[in-house]
Amino acid sequence: MMIKQSYRALTRTYRPSTFDDIVSQEHVSSTLKNAIRQNRISHAYMFCGPRGVGKTTMARVLARAVNEVDSDVDGESLDQTMNIVEMDAASNRKIDDVRSLKEVIRVPPQNGRFKIFIIDEVHMLTKEAFNALLKTLEEPPPHAIFIFATTEPHKVLPTILSRVQRFDFKRISVSEIVSRLSEIAEKEDVKIDEESLHVIAKRADGALRDALGLMDQAIAYCGKQIGYQELLSALNVVDRNHLIAFVDAVRKRDASAGLHLIRDLVQSGTDIQEFLVSLTEHLRNLYMAAGVDAELIEATKETRELCREQASHFSTEDLMRMLHLVNETQYRIRDARQPRVLFELLLIRLVHMNRGAELGDLISRLDELKKKGGSSDLNGSVAEASEDSDEPEKAGKASGAGEKKADPEVTKSEPAVVEKERVEPDAEAEENIFGRPSLDGPSQQNNGNSVPLALPLQEESSPTSGEEIKITFDGVRSKWETFLDGLSEEAPQLLYYQMQRVRLHKLAGRELTLLVDNDFSRNMVEENRNLLCRLLSRVCGAPVQIRCVVSREPESERQEEESPYERFKALQQKDPNLRLLVELFGAELEY
Repeated sequence: MMIKQSYRALTRTYRPSTFDDIVSQEHVSSTLKNAIRQNRISHAYMFCGPRGVGKTTMARVLARAVNEVDSDVDGESLDQTMNIVEMDAASNRKIDDVRSLKEVIRVPPQNGRFKIFIIDEVHMLTKEAFNALLKTLEEPPPHAIFIFATTEPHKVLPTILSRVQRFDFKRISVSEIVSRLSEIAEKEDVKIDEESLHVIAKRADGALRDALGLMDQAIAYCGKQIGYQELLSALNVVDRNHLIAFVDAVRKRDASAGLHLIRDLVQSGTDIQEFLVSLTEHLRNLYMAAGVDAELIEATKETRELCREQASHFSTEDLMRMLHLVNETQYRIRDARQPRVLFELLLIRLVHMNRGAELGDLISRLDELKKKGGSSDLNGSVAEASEDSDEPEKAGKASGAGEKKADPEVTKSEPAVVEKERVEPDAEAEENIFGRPSLDGPSQQNNGNSVPLALPLQEESSPTSGEEIKITFDGVRSKWETFLDGLSEEAPQLLYYQMQRVRLHKLAGRELTLLVDNDFSRNMVEENRNLLCRLLSRVCGAPVQIRCVVSREPESERQEEESPYERFKALQQKDPNLRLLVELFGAELEY
């Protein structure tokens, strides 16, 4: 069967021939029109920008306008004239090609005012070819005009860039591409809905030439009547309904529905990487609809309303976390041996992800339990009071009600006995929600519902009995963990982490010597010495002074550092709060 060669692709048929026809590059068109009107035409121009935005077309339009070429001459036929020369630097990139071009430059135009040289993809020229062109570009003949076009201006030599007028072309927006495609569809008598036009425009990624090519492909597949579902099949584009169904499965915590959707996507040949790209864009649209501005969504009005409705079920924090997880999987799946398993794992993580409202409610309940001084019960029930004697309980209630009654027999004659009794209470009664005893005694914060750990001690004071409490190095070392626990409550976190790294060296009288391995750590300890001394004195029951010195041990004597995983496990054993979070949320260490 003979094929009649009469059809021209849309990209060739609708290539602009005037400045006004070029879409979305008004900043370049207006500058060049003013230059021609004022007779201020430069000898060299550089058009930079992404593919398909009109760089070569602008060069041809400029050549046509400068030499006043008749409109009947097609833009692709301009290089057949003697005055306009087009060269593709991708295939003519050597120094010999530039030398041949220089021979042509000397010949003046046969008709018209200028001889114009359009060099496309100029960044492909070799360094030697650039250098051969440099002198001619710096001092060209009065009849020569150079127009360079490139997608990678950073590869062009700075000596070339400094001798041209540079214009940066911008990407064409989705709305502008949709408007142009709508005009062309009307001229071609093609029926296509607005949603399909948006699919083509978004797939073109800012390049009008790519959009015209995709529309040509859609017409070839669907004919003059283009439907949305047929277009998705023709271009292999992810269906918007699949994205909405995926997010709905996450919202409803329906892992089964999500896994069935993944199975259908894989069986239908959908590329997982392509789906994740579309899912990232969909979640971005939901975030815009939820917390920013739905007008920033480049879609039809119907799609914006769907995004608003679906975004109403999530907080902006939830959407940000979902975006992070999807974006992370998008990068990890490239090198995965089992991309489907990684895709399913993403769905499961999103389904079981705790929502922001749930976390906020849980934290508020934990804070409430902490204020009440009860044991940890995440269902909202407070543990019953510890089985202590009636006297401390009554004393705590009286303190909470503001009816403070002093027992002279306790406060005057037996201070040491009272202190001993209060240092060793029932562990269950003394722990707060995080399993950590309070150093200052919960009577100050918990309305007197629990027994304080120790009586408040004044610095630089001795026991009322007149006996001086003996402090030993082993005693200080045994109370060091309790001191660190109190430090975490009252001191900045940076200081707390630093004090975990110091080493106890010796105790001389009431002066405790600490060892650190650098000057920065020593300065931090010295700057906070008053706070550290006060807290340590409170724990030890008598005034203690702290002295910090730097001790740099040889590398061979240092113990081998633990791996991050081992340190994480050790922290879980030491910190009940961290252990609780791991058990609740399944936290894992990634490194």
